[in-house]
Amino acid sequence: MSFAEPILLSGLILLPLAALAYAALQRRRRRESAAWANPALVPGLVREQPGWRRHLPPLLLLCALAALIVALARPQRTVAAPQRAANVIMVTDVSGSMNATDVQPDRLTAAVKAAKTLTDKLPQAFRIGLIAFSDYAEQRVAPTTDRSQVRGALDQLSAEGGTAMGDGLERGLVAARTPVANANGSGTRRLPSVIVLLSDGKNTSGRLDPLDVARQARSVHVPVYTIALGTSDGQVQLRDSFGFLQRVQVPPDIEGLKQIAAVSGGKAFTATESSKLQEIYAGLGTRLSSRNEKREVTAAFAGGAILLLVAAGGLSLRWFGRLL
Repeated sequence: MSFAEPILLSGLILLPLAALAYAALQRRRRRESAAWANPALVPGLVREQPGWRRHLPPLLLLCALAALIVALARPQRTVAAPQRAANVIMVTDVSGSMNATDVQPDRLTAAVKAAKTLTDKLPQAFRIGLIAFSDYAEQRVAPTTDRSQVRGALDQLSAEGGTAMGDGLERGLVAARTPVANANGSGTRRLPSVIVLLSDGKNTSGRLDPLDVARQARSVHVPVYTIALGTSDGQVQLRDSFGFLQRVQVPPDIEGLKQIAAVSGGKAFTATESSKLQEIYAGLGTRLSSRNEKREVTAAFAGGAILLLVAAGGLSLRWFGRLL
């Protein structure tokens, strides 16, 4: 729980002061009673001791005061609300290392299949964009609600070249920040956006550092969810400068992708097999379909304070014939 006006919670200091004042008042009453009453006559004058009932109405009054102070601070709770419209930009690595077969049948095929799962899981009102990057970054699909266009572009992906991850992220951020027209034609607006970055290696080409782009994304409230695809044993065949084929290790850059996610305010995932990748993308579809928002619960605390006041007054009238 959070508070819109937390400074007002300092009023809770009144509670122990009120409790101390009540205790002092009780001691004073006992002294005054002892000063004039004859102890031998008290049993005949008082038929019943109020006991704990004497203190219950003041205790309820103290609780009501606490609830009122909390209500003044405007308490809020976080709830999941449906996201009506948003951009989800898939930034997908199509470098040569995506041909590795440590993720069956190969990394790129597994990535395409999982991306289609995400496409199906997202609400129809969401706009999906696709950026592919290898030696350079290219926007394959501008953010759109046309799922067939996204699926067609995914089917055309092929893997070769280096890993210009920073450039891919930058293209994704530009797509995420592109204004869209309002439904009523009154102008344009920027939709809430996230970037889903899938890669299996380190940034090896391009002109931009992925961490610098991640910081830009954070400054404009576009979190980057990263997925490190592959295992440490992944290999691909590459032809060297003499024309000979060599097998090269292509482990995913798990730590680098974690840093990108952390800097941007997103989350990082790791997938070492196709089924795990499918699970991650399906979970992202559910996660991105809602957003956390704060709702005030001031009325609940104010209502509770009123009920406590009524209970304190009612019990005092019933037991002692007076209001507190």
